[in-house]
Amino acid sequence: MVYIENQTFKNILSSLDLKKGDYEDCIFADSDLSNYNLDEYQFINCKFENCNLSMASLNNTTFNQCAFKNSKLLGLRFDKCNKTGLDIEFYNCNLSHSSFYELKIKKSKFIDCVLQQIDFDKTHLNESFFDNCDLKDSKFWNSNLEKVDFRTSYNLNLDPENNLIKKAKFSAQNALGLLLKYNITIE
Repeated sequence: MVYIENQTFKNILSSLDLKKGDYEDCIFADSDLSNYNLDEYQFINCKFENCNLSMASLNNTTFNQCAFKNSKLLGLRFDKCNKTGLDIEFYNCNLSHSSFYELKIKKSKFIDCVLQQIDFDKTHLNESFFDNCDLKDSKFWNSNLEKVDFRTSYNLNLDPENNLIKKAKFSAQNALGLLLKYNITIE
C-alpha cells in the first residue's frame, strides 16, 4: 500500500491510476471512479470534485473529514465503510439509492443534494444539516434526528413516533411529511 499526501488527481479513468493506499489532503477532480473497488482505501481530509463514484465498493474504506462536491454517488454503501472517524460532507451531489444504515454521522452536511431512496434507518444524524435536499422516498426508521435541520428540504416522509426528533427543525411545508402515515388531507 502507498501513502500519498497533498496531491491532486485529475481525470482518473482506470484503476491503474489509483493505487490502494492512504491518501491525505488530496484532491480528486473530474474523475470516473464508478464501479471501482475502493475497499480498504483511506481518504483523510480529501476533496472529491466533479467525480463519479457510483456503485464503487466501499468495504472498510475510510472517509475522515472528506467532502464531495458536484459528484455522482449513486448506490453507494456508506454503511460498509470503516465506521471509525467517518466524517463526510456533500455539496450538490446525487446520492440516490445509497445507504447510511446504522451509521453515526453526527453534524453531517447535505447541501443542494438529491437524496432519493436513501436508507437512513437506525442512523445517528444528530445536528446534521439538510439544506435544499430532495428526500423523496428516503427511509428514516429508528433514526436519531435530534437537532437536525430539515427546514429547506423537501419530499420528506418520516414517522415521528419511530424516530428521535427532539429539537429537529422543519418548515411548515415539510412538516406535512410527518403526517403522511395518517392518510389525512390538510387544506
